[in-house]
Amino acid sequence: MIAKDSWRRCRQTRRLPIRLCPAALAVFAALLITGCADGDSATVHDSPSTIVSHHGPDDPISFSPEQLARLHVQEVALVDFRPLLQTTGTVAFDGDISTPVLSPISGPVTRILVQPGAVVSAGAPLAIVSSPDFAAAVAEVRKAQGAALQAERIAAQDEQLWRNDAIARRDLEQARTDARSAAADLDAALQQLGALGVDGPTLDALREGRGIDTIQGSIRAPIGGTVVERLINPGQLLEAGSTLCFTIADLSRMWVEASVFDSDLPLVHVGDRVDIKTAASQVLHGTVTFIAALVDPSTKATAVRVEVPDPHHLLKRDMYVQVKIHSSHERRGLLIPVAAVLRDEQNLPFVFVEQATDGGSTSTGATPSFSRRTITLGSRIDDRHEVTDGLRPGERVITEGALFVQFAQNQ
Repeated sequence: MIAKDSWRRCRQTRRLPIRLCPAALAVFAALLITGCADGDSATVHDSPSTIVSHHGPDDPISFSPEQLARLHVQEVALVDFRPLLQTTGTVAFDGDISTPVLSPISGPVTRILVQPGAVVSAGAPLAIVSSPDFAAAVAEVRKAQGAALQAERIAAQDEQLWRNDAIARRDLEQARTDARSAAADLDAALQQLGALGVDGPTLDALREGRGIDTIQGSIRAPIGGTVVERLINPGQLLEAGSTLCFTIADLSRMWVEASVFDSDLPLVHVGDRVDIKTAASQVLHGTVTFIAALVDPSTKATAVRVEVPDPHHLLKRDMYVQVKIHSSHERRGLLIPVAAVLRDEQNLPFVFVEQATDGGSTSTGATPSFSRRTITLGSRIDDRHEVTDGLRPGERVITEGALFVQFAQNQ
C-alpha cells in the first residue's frame, strides 16, 4: 500500500523527522481530503481524479465532488461589527487613591507602628521619630500660647479701664492689636505643629489650654488604605520632606497601563469596555479612562489607562496581563473565520478563493477551482478576522479544510 511504503521509506532515510517527510505528508493530505476516516479502512485508491495537476502554489487547484463535499466554502459579505483590540499591559496602583508617605520631620526612627499589609485610616500614626525640630515646634506653640493668654488678659483689663476713663482710647486699641497678633502667632505655631504630624484633638487641646500628654513626633497616614511598602527601619536617620517612608494604596481599584500602537489607536476611545486576563486565567473588567497624548519613544506605543475594580485584590503592581479592548464605535467590513486564514513562507496571510467563471461569477454547476489570495488583516473579533484588503463582497473562500488544501498544493 502507498501509505505503508511511504512510511517505510521515511523511517529508512532518518534524515527528516517523521512528521516532515514529504512522502508521508502527501499521503496524509490525500487521506484527509478524500475522507478515508469515514470508512472502516485507510486504503488510498490511486485515482487520476484525486487532485488536478498544477504547476505552483499560485495555480488553481480543483477537487473531485467527494473531496469538495468535505470542504466548507462560505461567501464573504459586509457586516456591522465592533472592533476588538488585543494587547498587553502592566498593573499599577490607582494614582488617585495611593500615595508615597514622606517624613515631615528630621531625626532617627525610634519605633515603627505598622507593617506592610496593615489597613490604616487617614491620620493614623505609622512611626515615631525623635526629632529636635519637633521639640522646637512644641516649645514655640507653648510660648505663643502663653503670650496669647497674657495679651488677652491685658486687653480685657484695658477695656475695663477705658470704660472708667482711666486710660486713653489709643491705649485700648494697642492692647486689642497686641491680643490679635498673639492669637495669630499661636495659630501659626499650631498649624506648623499639625504639619509635623500632630493630630487634631491634640491641637485643639493646646489651643484651649487643656493639659495633654507628652507629644511625640510621628509619621501619619495622609490617606486611608493598605500599607503596601515599608521603606524605613528603626534607628534610621530621616530627612524632613525627602525620605520616603511608606506607600499606602487603596487596593479595591487598580490601574492597567496598556500599550497601543498607532495603527490600532483609532479603535480605542475613553469609556470603552475592557477585559483583563491574568496569567492565572482570572478575568476582570474595566474601563478606558485615559489615552496619553505622547508616544513612548522606546516602544513607539501610546499608553492607554484602564481603571479596574478589584474587590478581591487579584491584581498586583507590575503584574503582566492580557488586555482586550472592546471598541464602542461600530464599523462595517468583511469578516472571515480564523480557520480560513493561512500563512505562506513569508508569514503573509492568505485564503483560498473560489475561481470565477468566464461570466464573472463563481461557478455553481461545474466543479469549482480555488486559488491562493494574499489578504490584509485588521482587528480580530473573537473567532473571526477583519479583512481590510484582498477580498470583495460576494467572493467565496474555504473556511474549513483550508489547511489540508495547502498540504496537498505544496506536494
